[in-house]
Amino acid sequence: MPEGLALALYATALRLLTPFYLLRLWRRGAKEALYRFAMGERLGFYGAAAEAGRLWIHAVSLGETRAASALIDALRARDPALKFLLTHSTATGRDAGQPLLREGDAQAWLPYDTPGAVRRFLRHWQPRTGVLMETEVWPTLQREARKAGLPMVLANARLSAKSLRQGQRLAALMRPAAQRMTLALAQTEADAERIRAMGTARVEVAGNLKYDIAMDPALIARGQAWAQQLGRPVLMLAVSREGEEKALLDEWIKQSSPRPLLAIVPRHPQRFDEIAGLIEAAGLSLARRSRWADEPPAEALRADVWLGDSMREMPLYYGLASVALLGGSFEPLGGQNLIEAAACGCPVLAGPHTFNFAEAAELAIAAGAARRCADLPEAVGQGLALCADASSRQAMASQAQAFARAHQGAAARMAAALLSLKP
Repeated sequence: MPEGLALALYATALRLLTPFYLLRLWRRGAKEALYRFAMGERLGFYGAAAEAGRLWIHAVSLGETRAASALIDALRARDPALKFLLTHSTATGRDAGQPLLREGDAQAWLPYDTPGAVRRFLRHWQPRTGVLMETEVWPTLQREARKAGLPMVLANARLSAKSLRQGQRLAALMRPAAQRMTLALAQTEADAERIRAMGTARVEVAGNLKYDIAMDPALIARGQAWAQQLGRPVLMLAVSREGEEKALLDEWIKQSSPRPLLAIVPRHPQRFDEIAGLIEAAGLSLARRSRWADEPPAEALRADVWLGDSMREMPLYYGLASVALLGGSFEPLGGQNLIEAAACGCPVLAGPHTFNFAEAAELAIAAGAARRCADLPEAVGQGLALCADASSRQAMASQAQAFARAHQGAAARMAAALLSLKP
């Protein structure tokens, strides 16, 4: 199919779906109010005129925004006068991006990928360079950016074999979009090869920004202090996804007492109440992190399960945990990022599904920072064994921190590449 026809059909489909897209955002806003904020921006309407020339970084959600924070720090170190535009697509991404802003920076929603919305976005902001984090390639955006003479970079880029196959099935749309990318800064050589196969001409391997994310030492120390107050080990399901919490609780209630404290930190805040209900339905006593400020109350110290229903506190939870089970890896969801756990010195047990972070997972396992488990029952068994073996836990913690330090440097490499581009 010719590209022009494919783009016309794509744009028509998006226009027809726009009311449903907006309705979905409004409904999500019932639980996460930020989705109802500035909804006109989703269609490319941004109000008063903006200063031109900012470096634009699009970080769709929480993980991409955290990775972007390391890149922003490296760019500011090289050019303190640089001003940024941060865009996002999710409430968690926008919330995490707000603390990254400095005087002269701006933040907005990335508009829906229709021609009118994208043109309004580019005319309003007039950025010097566009940086898309990890996997965000949009056909209309790439075409309009090329027309506007805007360099576009895919940073911290990753592309799984599955995503490559999907992109190749939509080649009439996705290949021209990939070809219009000025530069891709890939996490690994395997990612680079797949991005080249999609059609991007200039691809460099720069490493993974997530090794460079600064962990808040005060939060880690607070978690460690809480662990001391508990006086018992903590097994944590970190950044959990749908289906994993129920499976873990079913396995947990089979274990004999005394058990370690079980902590569950969900990936999505809109699921906090749902998971609290699962814990109570399992007959376990529950303490919710959101119910106290600085120190856990006595009833929390006695509880069976802690629910990590707070935001921006993952270093605290990794400081608290004796061992972490990697969320998203016990269902076929690709796994969450284990690099943050390693940087905090928390041993990790991963399930069979880690394709979203395949190289990082294999490197961590090879370094002794993580172990692979076939399923949740095996992970619970290994987790309980590690909770009872302080020397093995300490060895894994030391290996985790060494692993994380050994792979730093991507932020500096990407910052140098971005600033070398001509605006």
